[in-house]
Amino acid sequence: MQVKNYKAHETAVIDDGCEIGEGTSIWHFSHIMPNCKIGEKCNIGQNVVISPNVILGKNVKVQNNVSIYTGVICDDDVFLGPSMVFTNVINPRSAINRKDQYAKTHVGKGASIGANATIVCGHDIGQYAFIGAGAVVTKTIPDFALVVGNPAKQIGWVGEYGHRLVFNIEGIAVCQESEQEYKLENNFVKRIK
Repeated sequence: MQVKNYKAHETAVIDDGCEIGEGTSIWHFSHIMPNCKIGEKCNIGQNVVISPNVILGKNVKVQNNVSIYTGVICDDDVFLGPSMVFTNVINPRSAINRKDQYAKTHVGKGASIGANATIVCGHDIGQYAFIGAGAVVTKTIPDFALVVGNPAKQIGWVGEYGHRLVFNIEGIAVCQESEQEYKLENNFVKRIK
C-alpha cells in the first residue's frame, strides 16, 4: 500500500497514474489529470488544471487559476504566476482533433512567469528567465532574460534572485541582494561567482 505523503484539499481531483512528491500541497478545486509527475515540495494553488503527462520538478509554485497543458515540463524552482497559461497546439480548431500535434514547452530551473502571461507552445523558457506579467511569449527565451509585453520582447537580464542586472564595460554585473557575479558575453549571460 502506497502512503499518501502530500496534502490535497478535499475538493481537488487527482486522477490515476499520477506521481506526487512528498510535501506537495494541492489546493481547492484543482485537477491533476492522469499520469502527471509532480515533484517534492510543490505548491499547486486553487483552481489549477494540470493536463495529462505534465512534469513539474521540485519546489514548483503554481499560483491560482493556472492552466498547464500536455507537453509542458517545468524544472525545479519554477514560479508560475496567477492566471498564466501554456498552450499546446499552434492552430487549435474545435472541430479538428490535433492531440497528436501537441508541441512541447520546457521551462528551465528557477524561471518565473508573471501573472496573466501566455506561453505559446514550442518555445522554451531558459533558466532563471523572468517573464513579466501579461507577456505573450512567441519565441524561445534565453537563460536569465527579462522579457515583457505582447509580443514579449527582451528588455534586460536578471540574476538568480530575480533582480535586474547592470553590466559594466567588461560585461560583469553583481546582484544587489546575493552579490553573485554574472558575465555577459555574445548576448548570453552566465553566473561566474
